[in-house]
Amino acid sequence: MLAILEVAGLRKAFGGIRAVDDVAFAIGQPGIFGLIGPNGAGKTTLFDVICGRQTADSGTIRFEGRPIETLRVHQRARLGFARTFQECRVLPEETCLDNVLFGAQDKRLGAEWTQCLTRRTGRREAMRAEARRLLALVDLEPHADAPAGALSYGQRRLLEIVSALISRPKLLLLDEPASGVNPMMLATLREFLCRIQEERKIVLLIVEHNMEFIMSLAAQIVVMHQGQVLAQGTPAAVQADPRVIEAYLG
Repeated sequence: MLAILEVAGLRKAFGGIRAVDDVAFAIGQPGIFGLIGPNGAGKTTLFDVICGRQTADSGTIRFEGRPIETLRVHQRARLGFARTFQECRVLPEETCLDNVLFGAQDKRLGAEWTQCLTRRTGRREAMRAEARRLLALVDLEPHADAPAGALSYGQRRLLEIVSALISRPKLLLLDEPASGVNPMMLATLREFLCRIQEERKIVLLIVEHNMEFIMSLAAQIVVMHQGQVLAQGTPAAVQADPRVIEAYLG
């Protein structure tokens, strides 16, 4: 079976620090996958390289069989990439609904002309309806017309994820989505991610330090340590691996 995402021999160094050091793994089918490891293991740098925010020093990245390591961020986004960040990124002065609709906009050069030409069609209303549906799934629809800055930090996290999903990506990279989210919202987030994955059959690759959250959510886990892949397998296998216990879980 052709892998959806495949990285091989991936390296990225900053001076003498090898943040990503000969990383290789493959995701062969839609599903929810975890990426864990201690702070400084290289997880966010790996995300940056996969998305195109950083250029790899060497190695290959293939998406649906196509080499993409030379593509820029917006070109990868057009193929179906989306991501969130460690630092929650929303537009605080804009309404929650407008935050989501901004995520739906085509960012390509000249795309604003197409949007102007189609603004009287039903596409915009359909997009607004989908935005409100997604907001409702994370209990944010009552805040749709309120500024995002009025939300709690956990609610902003949920809004950022919804804003990334509105563009219907094939691959969504989530960088510590559970950070700063209270237990009640975590349950909402877990249910939402499972529902979206099942509904859209996409790949979710999640960096997370909340072990209870990620182990209950992901079907497969990749463990990084000192820039390298230490282990990969089911949550049960990873939690029982002596190398993982020594380097991270112990």
